[in-house]
Amino acid sequence: MTKEYINYIKELIERKDSVLLQEHISKLHPADIAELCIELDIEEARFLYRQLDNERAADALTEMDEDMRNELLEELPSEAIAKRFVNYMDTDDAVEIIRDMDEEKQEEVLSHIKDIEQAGDIVDLLQYDEDTAGGLMSTEMVVVNENWSMPECLKEMRSQAEDMDEIYYIYVVDDDERLCGLFPLKKMVTSPSVSKVKHVMSRKVVSVDVDTPIDEVTLLIEKYNLVAIPVVDKINRLVGQITVDDIMDEVREQTEHDQQLTAGLTQDIESDDTVFKQTSARLPWLLVGMLGGIGSSLLLNCFDSTLGNHPEMALFIPLLAGMGGNVGTQSSAIVVQGLANNSLDPHRMFHHLAKEMVVAIINATILSLMVYAYNFLLYGATDIVTLSVPLSLFVVILFASGFGTLVPLVLERININPAVATGPFIQIINDISGMTFYMIISMILSSLFI
Repeated sequence: MTKEYINYIKELIERKDSVLLQEHISKLHPADIAELCIELDIEEARFLYRQLDNERAADALTEMDEDMRNELLEELPSEAIAKRFVNYMDTDDAVEIIRDMDEEKQEEVLSHIKDIEQAGDIVDLLQYDEDTAGGLMSTEMVVVNENWSMPECLKEMRSQAEDMDEIYYIYVVDDDERLCGLFPLKKMVTSPSVSKVKHVMSRKVVSVDVDTPIDEVTLLIEKYNLVAIPVVDKINRLVGQITVDDIMDEVREQTEHDQQLTAGLTQDIESDDTVFKQTSARLPWLLVGMLGGIGSSLLLNCFDSTLGNHPEMALFIPLLAGMGGNVGTQSSAIVVQGLANNSLDPHRMFHHLAKEMVVAIINATILSLMVYAYNFLLYGATDIVTLSVPLSLFVVILFASGFGTLVPLVLERININPAVATGPFIQIINDISGMTFYMIISMILSSLFI
């Protein structure tokens, strides 16, 4: 979407030219309309929305950024929200919008939904945690009974499909609504009309419980290359499905959240958030980093006599601090990634730690020998830095690697997001510990040299 096109739309809105504006936005995909609204101020976006029919307005709202969506809905009465948007949405999209409202407004919106069955489904879905399969699923799907004949099955499928935008799978249930399998469309064409669904259905079906965490649902969809996955309750009754587009939205949001945690942001922020919100998200870790820096300076002050006798030691402080931070961040990033994609078992903590330490020993040996050779050529064999820097580097790499591996695994075991262990936290701890190792080793070697 070009800048020129956005400016042209703004001109149409300023002129209140509804006819031309409707002509242009009628050709846009709902996702493009949502993107266009981000480029407009709130009043312009509201005027544009008034030019949309109810169905397109609802579709565009589901594609919209959460903050922008809340701004659009903020001044609308509950009845308008229900009649203009919720009535034209799938249940999972409606739940996502209603969940952000306070309890009083939720009740008002629900009371104005014309389809009592849809309102009941929304109420049921609101009871689930939003980070579980139940909180993300939709109830719109095509369901057939295992005892139906082919003609009966086809008739029911046509009836159910009328109000659906997309059909991913056809689910088969028994008389108690328990999930039995999937009905392949190919069987509809190739099977005799006298056949019953249960004789031709596929019993190989992957499903999830309503309380299954979203990250586990994501892994199953990826593992089995699914475009949708059925959701069942505790007694295996089919209650909904989760489609791949909903999962992709969740994955994107979680990835953005983890990236911000890794960068040292304490809450989710966007580039257009207020100065106060951005400052409050950034400042806590910056304060911790500042305290870590003060701690390092106090630590160095304790060894001022050693640094005074060997001022060349100060030249290698950035090397040790940077190397410790880099190694720790690498180790923790590998662990966090492994935990995220389920390729790493947190219960085999010591196995992963041992493997990481072997890699650390190899890296530490190579890097320490290179630094030793450099210092030997520059300072000779008798200067303290010739030995203290490579020895300290060896120890720092081992500690940083072990610490960066162990902390995310421990956090995972106690059900804390391991992403909080990366970035600033690892960097600060490794800076302080690196300086400690360097000063202690240098002091010991200094006394031996004397």
